Amino acid sequence: MPTTKLQTKILIDGGDPDETTRIRNLLGFLDGQTTNPTLVAKNPDVQRRIASGHKLTPEEQKQEYRLIVQRISPLIGDAGVSIEVFADFDTTAEQMLEQGREMFSWIPNAYIKYPCTREGLRAAQESVKWNMRVNMTLCFSQEQAAAVYSATKGARQPVYVSPFVGRLDDRGDNGMDVVHNIKKMYEHGDGHVHVLAASLRRLEHLLYAFALKAELATVPAKILEQWAASGSQGPDENFRYSAVNAQGQALKPIPYKEIDINGPWESFDLRHELTTRGIEKFVADYKSTLAPAA
Repeated sequence: MPTTKLQTKILIDGGDPDETTRIRNLLGFLDGQTTNPTLVAKNPDVQRRIASGHKLTPEEQKQEYRLIVQRISPLIGDAGVSIEVFADFDTTAEQMLEQGREMFSWIPNAYIKYPCTREGLRAAQESVKWNMRVNMTLCFSQEQAAAVYSATKGARQPVYVSPFVGRLDDRGDNGMDVVHNIKKMYEHGDGHVHVLAASLRRLEHLLYAFALKAELATVPAKILEQWAASGSQGPDENFRYSAVNAQGQALKPIPYKEIDINGPWESFDLRHELTTRGIEKFVADYKSTLAPAA
């Protein structure tokens, strides 16, 4: 375990309970876990079933997801297990909420993931009224994070917002700027939304998330292995984040915007092409496990 207590909670991003156990044993702890349709599709048990020629019905897919998170649930700490609803571009808030309420009953430490879209925010707004814990995923902008804050005001439990760093880096933008900008914007708020730095691709991403005092960070197993090998410490006083991509090219800064987070959530611009692409990818991965309809 880290010799000094980190302010940032550590979550593993994955869909394999055996991997969760291995990393927890390596670190000595795990605060939580994030899951999504892509990670569930990659689960070794699911892959073995598909390789044997048996694709899943929608009910079997849901059952597999439930069994996976039920195995993970007792392995992690109080940051919970994030479970993602199925949502394509036609899924209504009511349909998301129906899924979310069922998934929330699967385990005692569930966080329900909704996309940062109009329907996802409507579902989140209703969910917090039911005292459900929510994690707003596929966030790529300050405006989306402002809408999350506004839509979930009054929540009695922490709400997570998950800015995706790596996918912004992939297109040449400095994804860590979004984490920085959201944290700065939320300084004017009541603290009910916690920033969960997601899609972290490098150990340096994780260390910078610590430096920015993100409340949470979700990290693939391979990065947590690198962190453990380096001593499981936070950044020292000499740490400086290098805003470059995998090829060493400089990433474009994302400037901070002055936004009134107390405005109506419907007034914020929720559009972002990476949110659209993220939904498309999750839908494709979900359908990859399904048997064709009769």
